Amino acid sequence: MAQPRLMIFDCDGVLVDSEPLAAKAYERVYEKHGMPGVHGGIIAQCVGMKQSDIIVKIKELTGHQFPPAADGDIWAETKLLFSEELKPTPGIAPFLGALAGDRCVASSSSVERINHSLAVTGLSRFFGEVIFSSSMVKNGKPAPDIFLYAAEKMGVKPADCIVVEDSPFGVQGAVAAGMIAIGYTGGGHTYPEHGARLMAAGADFVCADWHDVSRELARLGVPA
Repeated sequence: MAQPRLMIFDCDGVLVDSEPLAAKAYERVYEKHGMPGVHGGIIAQCVGMKQSDIIVKIKELTGHQFPPAADGDIWAETKLLFSEELKPTPGIAPFLGALAGDRCVASSSSVERINHSLAVTGLSRFFGEVIFSSSMVKNGKPAPDIFLYAAEKMGVKPADCIVVEDSPFGVQGAVAAGMIAIGYTGGGHTYPEHGARLMAAGADFVCADWHDVSRELARLGVPA
C-alpha cells in the first residue's frame, strides 16, 4: 500500500467531546415536543449518523415521530449546549499542532455545526476551509461517500488516507472507502465494549488517546 499522507478526522467524539452534549440536546428537544424517553442509551445507537438518519433511528427504537417542521430545534438546543460547555478531546490541540502533512474533517454533522464546534474549541486554525459534511453527498455513514468525496477534493487516492473515527458506522465507511481506519475511544461517551465494537467494524487498530494515535502513525511511517 502507498504511504498514507492524508489524515481525515471525524468531528464529534474525535476532535470535540460533543456526544454527551448532543445526547442531552436530543433528550431535551424530544421531551419538549411531548416525546419523553429518548435517553443517552437510545442516542448511543445513533453515534456517527447524520441528523436525518438519527431521527429515523429514534423512531425505529421508540416509535416517536419527530415533527419535520421542528428539525431546527435540535440544532438550536445543541448549539446552546456547545456554546456553553463544548471542549476539545484531551490532547488533540498539541497533536494537531505537531501533525505534518495534509488533514481535513469529514463529519456526519452539518457544515454549520462542524464550524461552530471547531470555533468554540479553538480548533478551526488547524483545518481552515477543508471541512466536509455528509450533507455534501448522497449517503451518510456507514456508506463510504463522505470519505471518498473528501479524498477526491483533497486530491488524494483513498488508499493514501487514514481516518480517525469513534463510531462503528464511521469505521465501516472508512473501510468501505479502502482507507486505514483508526478507532478512537478517548471521548466522554466511551464505554467498556467501545474498542471491541470498533475493531469488529473493521478498525485497523484502536487508540484510547492521542499519544496512542501518534505511536500508531509513527509505526505506519507518518510523522505526528
